[in-house]
Amino acid sequence: MRQLSLPLGLLLAASLAALALSISVGSVGVTPGELWAVLTGGGEALPRTLILDLRVPRSLSAFAVGGLLAVAGALMQVLLRNPLADPYVLGLSGGASVGALAAMLTGLGGLAISGSAFGGALASTLLVFGLAHGTGSWTPSRLLLTGVVVAAGWGAVITLMLAVSPADRLPGMLYWLMGDLSYARTPWPPLAMLLAVCLLVIPLGRSLNVLARGPLQAAALGVAVRPLEWTIYVAASLLTAMAVTTAGSIGFVGLVVPHMLRLVLGNDQRLILPACALAGGTLLVLADTLARTLIAPEQ
Repeated sequence: MRQLSLPLGLLLAASLAALALSISVGSVGVTPGELWAVLTGGGEALPRTLILDLRVPRSLSAFAVGGLLAVAGALMQVLLRNPLADPYVLGLSGGASVGALAAMLTGLGGLAISGSAFGGALASTLLVFGLAHGTGSWTPSRLLLTGVVVAAGWGAVITLMLAVSPADRLPGMLYWLMGDLSYARTPWPPLAMLLAVCLLVIPLGRSLNVLARGPLQAAALGVAVRPLEWTIYVAASLLTAMAVTTAGSIGFVGLVVPHMLRLVLGNDQRLILPACALAGGTLLVLADTLARTLIAPEQ
């Protein structure tokens, strides 16, 4: 237990430090005293509005999205037993992007864009799984190849939509494709999704460790392979859909964070999955802080 608690404790401390830095830094600086006063229920009106209404929701959204993507990437790499697997390889981001851009192109906004992105991601999930399944059972290599093909198709559709979109809507569409936390004002749904999926998959850590060695060995050791694979795939798809819905298309996190942690912590999924939630969130919080401060007021 100590082997698990020490690295998770350090990552939790790093996460809290990154969140405090993100909330304090910006066009208007916030001192540690002002931050503490606001978080404990006091403080003046201006710092309170700045912190609680603007910076805390954005920072928590960045943390949630980073954690969602990192955990999804770790699950995908176990499922496909491929070090290059991440949430975007299977075309989930492309489907969400097409849904969101279609909503923008038709003049919709707000919840309609988020709902369209979520629907596009889930539709892409069903499409990839249906094509990979075919007339028989799917295999990790077939699922990976199908995802690459579907992602390429979504990329072509996105290019077409950008080419025919009106000039006044093009900047917003491009910002969304690059990943944008400017309008992330409700961090609680992605945080709740991250917590729920972690509570679901972390107890399956032992089974995931065995599955990572191969389905035949896992079946021989008593693991229900097919239900476990379904659970991983659905959980990773939901995590990715929620992340893309919240912040648009953000890559890199789901691929690199699990590998960075395995170099340091080993390959025990009981430790890797919660560590991914903390490290992925910390990485994206720091990235977002840099993105909005390096060339401020531009982001």
